[in-house]
Amino acid sequence: MKRALAILFALSIIALPCFAQEAPPKPEAKAPEAAAEEALPSVDQIIEKYIEGMGGRAALEKITTGQMTGAFEIPAMGASGSIKGFAKAPNKSLAIIDVPGYGVIQQGFDGTVGWAVDPMAGQREITGAELITTKRDSDFHPGLHYKELFKTLTIKGKERVGEKETFLVEATPAEGKAEKMYFDTKSGLLIRHDFERESPQGVAQIEVYFDDYKEVDGVKEPYTMRRIMPQFAMTIKIDEIKHNVEIDNARFAKPPAQ
Repeated sequence: MKRALAILFALSIIALPCFAQEAPPKPEAKAPEAAAEEALPSVDQIIEKYIEGMGGRAALEKITTGQMTGAFEIPAMGASGSIKGFAKAPNKSLAIIDVPGYGVIQQGFDGTVGWAVDPMAGQREITGAELITTKRDSDFHPGLHYKELFKTLTIKGKERVGEKETFLVEATPAEGKAEKMYFDTKSGLLIRHDFERESPQGVAQIEVYFDDYKEVDGVKEPYTMRRIMPQFAMTIKIDEIKHNVEIDNARFAKPPAQ
């Protein structure tokens, strides 16, 4: 049980937004002829609507640090606990998960070095393909930098995510597998993100659903995130988000070897 928790959390804290049940129904593909009849916006238009939906470029650029606290639950495993996230522009991040009966799991990126600490596996430095995605996932304002973070962005059509209609954008990085992002056609907000991530335990397919957006300092933030993997479903509920708080760079640095 403890080793399983370590593996699951090592994968689940990847891309944790700091400002990082059953799955909602899968998107329903439309018939090609029906999709062809609809006029689709350009990728640029979708991104701009997303930025506006989040609060606008000016409001986003005013935010340079973020700190969040919340709780997680994995019903299938009877696991729950607390979670904290810290982030600082342009690309520093830290996730801390406290699992009662197991210990504290951390994963951080200081802008150059990625690292992880687990009570059972100890400390390790993140390298290779995992480091590439960690750096991309740590971008403080990804919505403002999609064109820099991904080599190509392609609109694939409309898809339904639960009760909402979305524009599906396929984002392909210079290195790594393509990712899928689903933007609400009405609000412009990102409500689902599918991606593949590597870890020492192997490759994982992850779906993340964003819900319960609330405005904090003029910027919309998701207060509920559901992470769906083949092995389990994890729900994260945010209690508090603070922006522009003082965060020392040392917080993101790899801890001294034990």
